[in-house]
Amino acid sequence: MTIKEISVAELGNFIQQGVRVVDVRETDEYQSGHVPGAIHVALSSIPEHISEFQFDVPVYLVCRSGGRSMQACEFLHDAGITNVVNVAGGTMGWITSGNDVVMGDHPG
Repeated sequence: MTIKEISVAELGNFIQQGVRVVDVRETDEYQSGHVPGAIHVALSSIPEHISEFQFDVPVYLVCRSGGRSMQACEFLHDAGITNVVNVAGGTMGWITSGNDVVMGDHPG
């Protein structure tokens, strides 16, 4: 199985186009700062939220640094959802690169 992966810089280019981004971190992590436009689906709840990933366009998954989002991509790929893309470097890479973040419960 090969999971597609992009950098945070590439994600920044795609965000301008209004892509679907899903943050798989825990609620407190998401609330403390996330990629603008990212919806929240914690890794542990992905099996109950499969419909959040069933799109004809790529869905970009992000976590803190790229590990949990890769796990989520692998799980979804095994479930037959192959349009998922891991964001290497995650939210920490996003912040370190000087990008804006959104605080709180809403995607922003």
